Parts: sequence; structure tokens; C-alpha cells
Amino acid sequence: MTISRILIANRGEIALRIHRAAHEMGIETVAVHSTADADAMHVRLADHAVCIGPPSATDSYLNIANIISAAEIAQADAIHPGYGFLSENAKFAEIVEAHDIKWIGPKPEHIRTMGDKVEAKRTAGKLGLPLVPGSDGAVSEIEEARKIADEIGYPVIIKAASGGGGRGMKVCESEDQLETLMQQAGSEAKAAFGDATVYIEKYLGNPRHIEFQVFGDGEGNAIHLGERDCSLQRRHQKVLEEAPSPVISDEDRMRMGEVCSKAMRDMGYRGAGTIEFLWENGEFYFIEMNTRLQVEHPVTEAITGVDLVREQIRIAAGHPLSVKQEELEFKGHAIECRINAEDPFTFAPSPGKVTYYHPAGGMHVRVDSGLYAGYSIPPYYDSMIAKLIVYGRNREGCMMRLKRALEEMVVEGVKTSIPLHQALLEQEDVQTGNYSIKWLEDWLKEREV
Repeated sequence: MTISRILIANRGEIALRIHRAAHEMGIETVAVHSTADADAMHVRLADHAVCIGPPSATDSYLNIANIISAAEIAQADAIHPGYGFLSENAKFAEIVEAHDIKWIGPKPEHIRTMGDKVEAKRTAGKLGLPLVPGSDGAVSEIEEARKIADEIGYPVIIKAASGGGGRGMKVCESEDQLETLMQQAGSEAKAAFGDATVYIEKYLGNPRHIEFQVFGDGEGNAIHLGERDCSLQRRHQKVLEEAPSPVISDEDRMRMGEVCSKAMRDMGYRGAGTIEFLWENGEFYFIEMNTRLQVEHPVTEAITGVDLVREQIRIAAGHPLSVKQEELEFKGHAIECRINAEDPFTFAPSPGKVTYYHPAGGMHVRVDSGLYAGYSIPPYYDSMIAKLIVYGRNREGCMMRLKRALEEMVVEGVKTSIPLHQALLEQEDVQTGNYSIKWLEDWLKEREV
């Protein structure tokens, strides 16, 4: 089938990103927005716009009935969920398809399976993905937890089966802490996600976060588009991402990429997905799969030349993958900085009116953002206001270009995380790629002393 009009069930830079890809394919777009986003750039540029509720995300961007109504009013024949909000909500995907609207995303059953971390781990093991040693599923009894922890050895980490973002996660150093931390993790998970289920894994001391971009056509064909290194994190939130990883060899890239793409072929996976691993001492350990587009997808686009949003739309329309594995080449190096409206070092949110805006430019510099001078950043949503993506022939050249681009980029009227990125690029460990998922938080603590 053909897709002629896409409703974009999201906001901000990702809504604008999807709009641009659609227009380049000759497809009309429908923007949905809360009352707080009436003046947003994606609303201004879309062919059609529908208000779906007041500022609260619960009453607008998470309101399934209002989004479906908007799609029917605007006569959209497809919905793209972007990332966040309803992008990994299997029920939403099922409702979209039940209304004879194309869902630009994976099959609902795959979203549901990979959204439950216990089931995702079990499925990943069956598909041949390497796992972190731990429980086979949910753990509810303390005696069972003690037995598992003794077998895999302390420290262990207790994790919520649902959700993410670091909530419902507790590191346990010894047996005498186990019962208390299990209760705390379960309570946090219940409060944040409505599900108190937890499981236990071996706690890795100093790993990197490595993820592989995969793509399937839903008919048993799938490819990988290499890895991204997302190890610079604060409170389990990514700050800077790069591709390829400074520590992954060509041999390991192709080996693990094939493991990932085979898993997707065996699943019959459809659309874009990201398989996330912890990497330590040359070994990969599966942690989760995101059944959606990732914030950091532009670095993969930079080194492969593949437009991932365009590919999502093509797959949803029933077309085959536009590129074969043997045709893919990984060229150069790309880094993305997430730029947030917040204090660069205390991370306190800084919503407000943008009085002046000048995006960075030049060769191989990309800025994904809906900002403009006079725009008021609302306080109701995620603080990310822009993504700065820079490409170079090698990592050193890429970092030099990134430094220059950060100097050029100006956002006045609110505080941003640009100074944080500039400070990071001056650190020797960042320059050499010698960092783990704990590096950034340790560095921030040292700055406070």
C-alpha cells in the first residue's frame, strides 16, 4: 500500500525530523499538539495540525483516544510515534491497526515482549543473544534471591521488570542488604510503573554501553547498521553518543552485528530497533531492546548514509529493505551531543523564552531542533531542545569539528548544557575514548569537591 498522510504522535525535534523525512517522500503530515505547543515549529511546518489537549502529557501526548480521533479527523492513513510517549505502547499500536491505520513501528507483540524486561531477557536468550548472569525471570521470594545472588556472586543489581530511566534499580553489595533493597526496588517500581516485579543480575563493575541498530522487514529479513557507544551517561540518561565505538574492533562489530540481525530474522521483526548491551573485558551482555527509533539515530545515519526514518516509513508501507547487509559501509566517525534546557552542571531545568538562537553550521554539521528566537520552551516536557550531530573522516577530526560547532551554537534566554559538552571535550579520557557508564557521574562528583 501507499502512505499519503502521516500523523506524527509526538512533539519537538523528533516530530520535526519525521515531518522532514515524510515531505522528502512526498507524504503529507499531521501535527498533533497540546495547548502549550501551539507555536512549536513542527506545528507550524506540518500540512495539518490538531490540538489534542491541555499541557499535561497525560491529557495530550499520552491520550490514545484523542490521538486516534485526530487521525480520523485529519484522515491520516499512518501514525508515526517517534520515541518516548506512546512509541513502545503495544496497546496503542494494536488500537492504531484496529482502526485500519498503518502503524509505523514494530509488531505489537514484539513491542510487548521487549517492553517486559524479564520476558525480553528470556526471549533474547532463546534468540542467542549473550546474557548477563542472573535470574531466569521475576524473583519474589527472598530465599530464592539469596540463592541466585550466591550463585552469581556479589555485587548484584536488582531491577524493575517494567520501565527504565534508572528507577527501580538497586545495587546490592552483600547478603545483609538484599532483603531491604529488594523491597525498595519493588516499591519504586510499583510507584513509577505500576508493577512491583523485579529480577536479579550480576552487577558489572565498569562496563560500557554499546547498542546495535537493527532493521527488519517483518518477513524474515533483517540487517544491522553497526554499533553506537552511549557510555557517557548521568543517572542512566545518555548525554553524548558516538558511532562507531572507540573500543569495538571490526571483527567484533561484524560478529555481534550478525548475532543481532540473525535474532531479528528469527523473530520476524519489523521496522527499527536497538539492541542494547553492556560491554566489559571484550564481552557483550544483553540488557534490553528498544522497539522504536532512538534519540541518537543520527550518528548511525551519518556513518552509513541510510535515512532511518525514511526506511521506517517504507517498511510500514510494505516495501522491502532498501539496502542489503553486504551493501552497507561504515565510513568515518559521528558524535551527537544532547543539548538540554537546564543548568549545565546542576542540571536544574531552565524552561523559558529563547531570546536569540543561532545553530551551528558548516560541513558535516547537523542540528535537529525545533528552536527559534521568540519560542518559549514549556516546562511540561523533557528538557532536550536540540541535538548537535557532527561527522568527520576519523574520531580526532570529528571531535575538532564538534568543538568548533559548540563554539558557534548560541541559545540565549535560557541555560543550556552546551558548556557541559565543551568541558567534556577538554577531558583526556573523553578525547581518548577511555570511559565507562560510570565515568561522567564520577567526574561530576570530582568537580563538586
